[in-house]
Amino acid sequence: MSEFTEEEKRGFYKAIYSRRDVRSHFTSKSIKNEILSKILNAAHHAPSVGFSQPWNFILIKNNLTKKKIKESFEIEKVRSSQLIEEPKRSKYLSFKLEGILESPVNLCVTYDPSKFGPFVIGRSSIPEAGLYSVCCAIQNLWLAARTEGIGVGWVSILSNDTLKDVLELPEYVVPIAYLCLGYVDEFAEKPDLEKAGWLHRLDLKDVVFFEKWKEKENSDWKEIQEMIKTNLNYA
Repeated sequence: MSEFTEEEKRGFYKAIYSRRDVRSHFTSKSIKNEILSKILNAAHHAPSVGFSQPWNFILIKNNLTKKKIKESFEIEKVRSSQLIEEPKRSKYLSFKLEGILESPVNLCVTYDPSKFGPFVIGRSSIPEAGLYSVCCAIQNLWLAARTEGIGVGWVSILSNDTLKDVLELPEYVVPIAYLCLGYVDEFAEKPDLEKAGWLHRLDLKDVVFFEKWKEKENSDWKEIQEMIKTNLNYA
């Protein structure tokens, strides 16, 4: 395959830096099946341990199903709020953290460890590699959706037991992500929780080590150390 052009590279980085976890601003515009298929195909071309492709995608448009999932969200949000004290609890409860009913399409991405039998190359030493593979598919989906102007929100404040029951998943299938998809009025410049002051983005220099854990000094890495300090953004 040919190399990426500079314009293609800029588009790729733009998708990464402008991707957002969307919880609001969904519009009523429907997603055409052609676009939805392109996004799902991008997800399906993610890397996977032993080429096991352990993912499945459950598309959801039925309002009754959405309402059942939304009920689980409300229960779990209140339950999780008990883990923090005031005034942070009230701030947490005030956040808009899902768009289950507002988004035209919900999507549950699952992990099926039974695909291709019990032995998968690369999974024997790290069984969780199958789960990580599904996360790669989700990231592919997220970036593809962003390039198509479609917002994606990952709703993690849910009961997996409820998801398995409502979606009638086999016992051995694990729900990994419940996503809300739809066109939006805007993509925010910053993530919602960063803008709200809940947490801040760490500097790149604070999360990169050289050769060993917490090792910051290494003459062989001098140039990349200096570049990291500038916290380059290619968007």
